[in-house]
Amino acid sequence: MHVPFCPSKCGYCDFNSYAMEGEIVGRTVDATVAEIERSPMRGRPAKTIFFGGGTPTFIPTASLLRILEAVVVAHPPVEGCEITSEANPGTVDASKFADMREGGFNRVSLGAQSFLDSDLIALGRIHHAGEIERAVNLARKSKFESLNLDLMFALPKQSRKAWEANMDRALALDPDHLSLYCLTIEPNTAFYKENLKGRLDLPDDESQVAMYEACCQRMIDEGYFQYEISNFARKGHECRHNLEYWHGCEYAGYGPGAVGSYELEGSRIRATNLKHPVRYCEAVESGEPLAFEREVLNEDTLRVERIMLGLRLNQGIGMDGLEIAPKKLAKMLTRGWLEVSENRMRLTEYGRHFCSEVVLELI
Repeated sequence: MHVPFCPSKCGYCDFNSYAMEGEIVGRTVDATVAEIERSPMRGRPAKTIFFGGGTPTFIPTASLLRILEAVVVAHPPVEGCEITSEANPGTVDASKFADMREGGFNRVSLGAQSFLDSDLIALGRIHHAGEIERAVNLARKSKFESLNLDLMFALPKQSRKAWEANMDRALALDPDHLSLYCLTIEPNTAFYKENLKGRLDLPDDESQVAMYEACCQRMIDEGYFQYEISNFARKGHECRHNLEYWHGCEYAGYGPGAVGSYELEGSRIRATNLKHPVRYCEAVESGEPLAFEREVLNEDTLRVERIMLGLRLNQGIGMDGLEIAPKKLAKMLTRGWLEVSENRMRLTEYGRHFCSEVVLELI
């Protein structure tokens, strides 16, 4: 479920999100519910449900629950279905979390990003550091079954000491799951423009590597296990929704800019909805096609995606049917980027720094 609205647009964000409010929010909720009700996949059970954005908790709670109810009716959840919402610590309170939990959400993912107010201001976040602890405590009181914290490293002017202080603050809250991401400067963002002008004082590559290795070791020391390049969990708290993506499973996407990848009439289809909320609403209301991009995924494309996504996982990927050229595989093994055992290949700890290069070589 893609909810495209945010209180503001962060400088680093390249997601399909808009700092919009008012009538367009309710109109988009109406359109999203209508899209779900007309879905050709209606009736297929939901293994996981994930509300992302944007900031799902920015819209009224009643609207959020109305969309969830439409999903549950269209896709009856399997027993134990993981139902997640992303949340900004500055957009939640006790009543919102209590209503969300009662309405069916059982997992929450808080976009903390940093516990230093100076970082949050630089990133353009609307919350301050103290609100993160408050939001975690409120989520615990509402008895969500699993809680994730998102943190970013290699921020402008960030030192390794500051990054370690961030990890201290996060771990003191004892989250069930941590997603720890390196800041990436994406095109078409405010940070990209600032970086071109030389105005972003970013840590160099060596510092970024040191920060990543420090967080991997710290997570192990604290009893978390790494199951994907950027994701760490207590046992039983892996994000099952993201695992479905990384294993190449089918998923439906609803809302402006949402992407779906699913079997339809004997073919694997990937479709991307119109992105701008107004254009999306107009298409739903007039009965026009919602997808502005649609492709049939052939065997070559599926193979590429299997390698690209599967190698992100610590368990790696089974090699049956991949047809990897022996010389290319030998090259990656010699460099120490890959290891192979029991007919599975996986990135080494060293190789995780070169995931993109490995994928490009193998495909």
